[in-house]
Amino acid sequence: MDAATEAQQIRVNFTTNLPDLQLPEGKSQLLVPGDIKRYGLSRVLNSESMLNTDSPIPLDFLVNGTYLRTSLEDYLKENGLSFETTVTLQYVKSLMPPMYQASFEHDDWITDIDVLSAMSRAGLWTGDSLRQGQNRILSASYDGLLRIWNGSGRVVATSPSASNGGHSAAVKAAKFMSSSQLASAGMDRTVRVWKYNETDEFSGEIKPTLELFGHTASVESLDVHTPSKRILSASKDGAVGLWTTSKSSAPEAPASLLPGAGTNVSKKRKIAAAAPQRGALSMMQLHNSPVSGAIFHPDDATVAYSASEDHTIKTIDLTTASVVSTLTTAHPLLSLASLPGMSTPLLAAGTSARHITLVDPRASATTTSVMTLRGHRNFVSSICASPNDNYSLVSGSHDGTCRIWDLRSVRSGTKAEGGGSVSEAVYVIERESQKGKKKRADVPGAGCKVFAAVWDKHWGIVSGGEDKQVQINKGNDLLLAKE
Repeated sequence: MDAATEAQQIRVNFTTNLPDLQLPEGKSQLLVPGDIKRYGLSRVLNSESMLNTDSPIPLDFLVNGTYLRTSLEDYLKENGLSFETTVTLQYVKSLMPPMYQASFEHDDWITDIDVLSAMSRAGLWTGDSLRQGQNRILSASYDGLLRIWNGSGRVVATSPSASNGGHSAAVKAAKFMSSSQLASAGMDRTVRVWKYNETDEFSGEIKPTLELFGHTASVESLDVHTPSKRILSASKDGAVGLWTTSKSSAPEAPASLLPGAGTNVSKKRKIAAAAPQRGALSMMQLHNSPVSGAIFHPDDATVAYSASEDHTIKTIDLTTASVVSTLTTAHPLLSLASLPGMSTPLLAAGTSARHITLVDPRASATTTSVMTLRGHRNFVSSICASPNDNYSLVSGSHDGTCRIWDLRSVRSGTKAEGGGSVSEAVYVIERESQKGKKKRADVPGAGCKVFAAVWDKHWGIVSGGEDKQVQINKGNDLLLAKE
């Protein structure tokens, strides 16, 4: 080896927290070429003399908590380090790049998305009753309709119109409760429960089974817990509603909120209702601004969390309908999700300030914010945890993108960012509908705001929004994506 080549060698120390991917003793330090990048390092570790795995495992490398996205030589130069420096590289399993799969054209803006598959929440609740291959997408729309799609992009079923028992205004939220039951809510201030039945792979029927009244403004978000037959709702009226899907257990609907109340057609409307009309088990007036999200605790359906434009996240005891704790953040909150796989239970809240704040909801937590995820250029409207691991999530934003975040990659925030721990997106998913179109630089996301994004083992990342497209992106083998 000549002197010029020798000068380009960099000593690295490999380390990992993965118990199943430990290097043999004495193999953790190597001399590698200075121009090597992530792909080359991954190949080195996947060689027979190193990890010796049955098949290659895509790996990423963290340096001081940040992903290595350049060559080692460039990293040393950018950080003013000598080539004699030993660089410690923590290797982790890679997140798969979300390659575009398909788009399904919709008739109007898509406000919410949910999925059904064997490993989705509703699929697990359905259990053995889920028919093999019955993978479906549920979309809610500004046209007041629900649609269920199959994998070919065909609409299998559409909910009835307002005149036949459907929503009378835009639907803002929709969830699968099981393969045969749906829940939805929207700007008509109602929460609705539906029975879903498929006659074959290409056709089905959505029938109203329950109309729930209690909110006095648009219902913006829903969560469901099928085993307990419970639904949570978040509304612009500042209230969080708790409902049951059991007709016999549900209270009477408030007469003043029924359609036609106070007019001489009230009685007629009640008689002609397409489904029984009921009220809430509890209507909790918790916030003094619109509630943007309400979710069940991932392991305890007697506990819930709510997020509001009043800057607060509240922990709720549903048994007593009381607030256990309140966390106050710096900005209005527009979306909420739990990260159930974390060793410490965390909540992720999307803000009007274009970032995501991770908080520890436990009353004993000493700080409000655990980490801030920065990168979006407009409101963060939707968040969903990864189904594949306990360290990644996807978010949808009014900037017209979905972004994938890896919580293993952390840096210290700058003074302008307010300090603390900061993470940046690993991948950015653009809207396929906007490719080739001129973008308005002054309005991020103009014409293609993303309102909803979910992440599922079978489907991948499914999103929808202002471009009237259900878009599907799914991870492929990162080792094929050479730099």
